[in-house]
Amino acid sequence: MPAEEEFTRFRMLCTFLGLLFYLLDIGSDFLLSVQYFRSGHVTWAVLTLVFVLVGSVCIQIFSYEWFEDDKEIDEKDDKGLSTCHLIGIHALQIGICTRYLHLLKKSFKAQKKQSELVDHATDLSFKAQKKQSELIGLATDLSMLRMFETFLESIPQLILQTYIILEHNHRSNLQYISMAVSFLTIAWATVDYRRCLRQSLTYLNKMPIGMPTAVYLSYKIFTITPRILSLTLFIMLSTFSTVAMACIWLLGTIYAFLEETSFCTSRALEHLYRAVVGVILIFTFFNIKGENTKVHMTLYYIFNLCHNLSAPILLFLLKPESERTDYFLPILFFILVSNLMGLGFLGLYYSLLHPRGPGRKKIGDEMDGMDEVDGMAHEPRTRLERFLQI
Repeated sequence: MPAEEEFTRFRMLCTFLGLLFYLLDIGSDFLLSVQYFRSGHVTWAVLTLVFVLVGSVCIQIFSYEWFEDDKEIDEKDDKGLSTCHLIGIHALQIGICTRYLHLLKKSFKAQKKQSELVDHATDLSFKAQKKQSELIGLATDLSMLRMFETFLESIPQLILQTYIILEHNHRSNLQYISMAVSFLTIAWATVDYRRCLRQSLTYLNKMPIGMPTAVYLSYKIFTITPRILSLTLFIMLSTFSTVAMACIWLLGTIYAFLEETSFCTSRALEHLYRAVVGVILIFTFFNIKGENTKVHMTLYYIFNLCHNLSAPILLFLLKPESERTDYFLPILFFILVSNLMGLGFLGLYYSLLHPRGPGRKKIGDEMDGMDEVDGMAHEPRTRLERFLQI
């Protein structure tokens, strides 16, 4: 089996780190909310917990449905989890931890047996290959869920904590720890999902470690970070700016409905998926349908750049006293430079470093619903092939 198609020890380490980041992210936010309660900032505490709860509930719903879908597809499923058991662990909000532990346990067993299977007959080698594919699929499911959690919890959490620091000058070590963990989660989840997805789909070239990964990460970080800062400035200008953010979310959700995504097996869950897509579109671009996205991506980032730059300008015009603060000019400079750097890395990645497969057309982003392999239309067959591409 080619090395890139194996669930390696490095992939096991990544799974363990993913679990660690998840626990640190949730734990630091929970401790921060307790700190706010104790200091009398009830609103901040409630908002911190609400973001944690919303993100957790959404990913538990998807996790449960995917467990059920996989059980229906494979009647010989060996997870050993009954429907009642699945409902219980997801109601307790530990479905993701269960997935992590389940994957680590199975990958450890697979690594232990790997040396024994190498020298056996072809049928055993086939079984080993099937097991490796299953492990990669489980890892990709986890990366999908973590990516959802990142945009539903970690990024909104960063906006909230940045607002509290800038507008109310309230700072604490736990705040900084929570923000640092959220930022690491964003970076980790974005790249980990990208790499897992490309590894799980056999008709796509794998994403190499090194320069392509570093440039792709830089593209996402340098476009998402100024987005977080600009939205924070809008909220500082007026809390009614959240209505405008809701309108952007609504537009993104409508876009997902118009594209007629077909990711989920049930209509209700598909609607939830499209709502989550709307949230992600507030912060970054991705393709949700099998279409050329160069124009869509260009228009998206033009709007994104203008909207980001308008935040400090409006704050200066409507709240002139903000110019005298110690954060105004650094944030203005960072938003401008970071956006330009992010767009530069975007162009560099898709023009020179994007790992396209043979015969793949040079488009702005990959396709979600359909792809081309050797010039032939490739219809989606699995959950992985119907999922979004960021």
